[in-house]
Amino acid sequence: MVTACAAGSGDGSGPAGSSSPTVSSDEPTATESPEDPNTPTSWGPTIGEVEQAQQLVSTWSPDQLAGGVIVGRYHGTDPEEPAAMVRELHLAGVSVTSDNVTDRDQVLATTAAVTEAAAQDGRDFPPVIGVDQEGGYVSHLRGIATDFPHFQSAGLAIQGDLRTGRKVTRLAARATGYELRDLGFTWVFAPVADVTIGAADPTIGARSASEDPKVAALATAYAVKGYDSAGIVSTVKHFPGHGTATTDSHDVLPVVDSTLEEIRAHDLPPFELAIAKHAPAVMMSHLDLTSIAPDVPASMAPEVYDLLRDDLGFEGVTITDSLGMGAVGGRPTPALQALQAGADLLLMPVDNATTHQIIVDAVESGELSRARIEEAAARVVALQMWQARIAAKRPVPPDVVEQAQAASADLLSAAY
Repeated sequence: MVTACAAGSGDGSGPAGSSSPTVSSDEPTATESPEDPNTPTSWGPTIGEVEQAQQLVSTWSPDQLAGGVIVGRYHGTDPEEPAAMVRELHLAGVSVTSDNVTDRDQVLATTAAVTEAAAQDGRDFPPVIGVDQEGGYVSHLRGIATDFPHFQSAGLAIQGDLRTGRKVTRLAARATGYELRDLGFTWVFAPVADVTIGAADPTIGARSASEDPKVAALATAYAVKGYDSAGIVSTVKHFPGHGTATTDSHDVLPVVDSTLEEIRAHDLPPFELAIAKHAPAVMMSHLDLTSIAPDVPASMAPEVYDLLRDDLGFEGVTITDSLGMGAVGGRPTPALQALQAGADLLLMPVDNATTHQIIVDAVESGELSRARIEEAAARVVALQMWQARIAAKRPVPPDVVEQAQAASADLLSAAY
């Protein structure tokens, strides 16, 4: 089940470990006291929220569990379309793209409809309503939310002056988070933790903070801090690092021949520091990592999830990259493979209803253990409880748009 380690466990030099001490009895010993349910985990929710989430999902039907691990895609701009999916399939939530939006009022109507649909489905925690809003050219709310420069600007700002760079990076993320919350979103699919190799990298490029792992690590970590402070769930992506891939996973499955040592030195530092700063969610890449799990997309390889959880100590929510991408398009049951490997959330399967039924069938047949899907669903529920609690404590400022515009200008100025 979900690990509920408190933040700060381990030796204090890095992210908390992924295993808890065991005792020979379920009852506290004479020298220890029960864990305080208000103690935060290393990824945000409290121990009590994790336990509450575990208890809740243990009562769910296979239909509810299957929905609870899917973030659906939808077509068109009618707010009722995603709302109906969330109600009928019990989806954890939806991903909103540029094809789903027209103007501010329509976005507000969409997020409100999805939120209400989750409530009608009996949930007292918010749904996952996510969007790719990285800044630069990956901004699906262009013309609706404030335009921010690409994430490379954060790296340039940090290289120019460390203190100023960290500050403007954090404040840009915070302002983005508040503005997204003002529009009804609960998740942002950012920051990009990939360390680009420059011109040979066709997918990430300026979406990456830097070609320097240390600079990219600082930018990623301070963005996470900014998003956290705004009460929105950030998503560090694309583990274990897409910046060295020389083909585009939107089209094909890129082959990355880096050794594990090269991956540790070049690609992992931004993820390691983000986890140390309590990153709540990590997005898994669709890459063929020949030194770790050859011929299997990283998002479907247990060895890659082990690297993230056992080696880096990550305890939060893992979410796949979009399951509609060309890199995984030819696989018969990519969603089920990802869940079996260790994914907690399945992002944008090609067909929500078909994917939902495949998972239900797998749970009922025992092909997918109930323990595995409960573990995944409980992490998601606990994180949404955290999001609701933090958002309630930190209301969106009335001048959120002005703050976002100022933060964007400050980031651009510090970079250039």
